[in-house]
Amino acid sequence: MNHLAASELILNKDNSIYHLNLKPEHLAETVLLVGDQNRVDKITKYFDEVEVAVKKREFHTQTGIYKGKRISVVSTGIGTDNIDIVLNELDALANIDFESREMKAEQTSLNIIRIGTSGSIQKDIPVDSIVVSEMAVGFDNLLHFYQSDDVQLQDFNEALEDHLGTYEKNSKPYVVAANPSLVKQFMTGQVFAGFTGSNAGFYAPQGRVLRLALRDDNMKDKLASFSFKGKKITNLEMETSAIFGLSAMLGHKALSLNAIIANRATGNFTKDGAKAVDNTIRYALERLVSA
Repeated sequence: MNHLAASELILNKDNSIYHLNLKPEHLAETVLLVGDQNRVDKITKYFDEVEVAVKKREFHTQTGIYKGKRISVVSTGIGTDNIDIVLNELDALANIDFESREMKAEQTSLNIIRIGTSGSIQKDIPVDSIVVSEMAVGFDNLLHFYQSDDVQLQDFNEALEDHLGTYEKNSKPYVVAANPSLVKQFMTGQVFAGFTGSNAGFYAPQGRVLRLALRDDNMKDKLASFSFKGKKITNLEMETSAIFGLSAMLGHKALSLNAIIANRATGNFTKDGAKAVDNTIRYALERLVSA
């Protein structure tokens, strides 16, 4: 079996994984990911008990019990670069023996669900609603560093590239799907089905202008007008595509729940973002124990 060198599988002195500072026994098989480390407490306040609480840098983890179900809540920080760290280390906690530094004979498939904020780019998806991402497109370059072709929806990749006229120095978009069983579990009449765009930044990559000019003034409109096989891009954020892609390659199930706090098509912004996020949290927790 492949023995992982100390420079590759990096462990702390207490034998916890390098960035997350977690040990395998700290991790539940159901993991909720949030960007903001302060949002961890906003989820676990609903738990019956919290058994683990660990913080290191922007990574804050709490594991506990909600209505009999063991759940870990992990903050990732912003962006797909952080997702690369978090997903690989979560997988290591589940599927690598830290003593032998070898892959476990039996692999564990985690349920990984993002709960985050997002902006809609379609008029019919209002602020304060919830979008369940069935698919995601990444405009960063993370998945292109991996042998990821098998998890990408190549026909969507090509259609998007043709529609957007991607600048030659920009990364080519990659489209990946959520886990179908999780989509089915979380899709109800209370939410919108989504095709989520994960951008490499918050301003120019999402078509926002403050003082710096955009290379493509029509980017936001191009994203909103894309349509292929009955799918339109519904909302923009900065993590979902990497979560879907890495999870699929590693054998985990992934989903993303988006609290819509802005509508870029109408110019509206939520009057109570905390409530919108809390509604999404409570929806996620109830769907987790409904199966």
